[in-house]
Amino acid sequence: MEHYQTYKRLGTGMTGLYAHLSKLWREKPEELKQLMRKRLIEWRRQPAVMRIDKPLRLDRARSLGYRDKQGYVVLRVRVRKGGFARPRPRSGRRPKALGVVKHKVNVSMKEEAINRARKKYPNLYPLGAYWVASDGLYKWYEVIMVDPHHPSVVSDRNLSLPAKIK
Repeated sequence: MEHYQTYKRLGTGMTGLYAHLSKLWREKPEELKQLMRKRLIEWRRQPAVMRIDKPLRLDRARSLGYRDKQGYVVLRVRVRKGGFARPRPRSGRRPKALGVVKHKVNVSMKEEAINRARKKYPNLYPLGAYWVASDGLYKWYEVIMVDPHHPSVVSDRNLSLPAKIK
């Protein structure tokens, strides 16, 4: 009865924690926006592919198959926004970072984030990715990866990896 009154006070009905988390991320209250602004300032100074301890959006991570145990890795990947067809400079000095080859035509930014994580950690298998934040220049995704040869993952019957990886 005590839990029911807590839910009623929150105004969420009898929804669970993950439903409440996804609702917060959809509606983005002012506190979350301010917190994300502070985080983005830190994230811009970090490397493009960064291993983190815990996922920021636990509801999305769990829906992709994340478990908080050994063998599961969460990466935050930064992808530069913008179209793939950036014009090549025609005259003058060539800039060192042309930015012509960064984006592919038929690859979404989410797939690009997964590919970059796969390149950095070739021994891990990606379960999926989800959007975390974006600003004027970058988009950040969290990529959930799993070590297919770790004993705790091998013994996990709920996880179904492709046969060629096992």
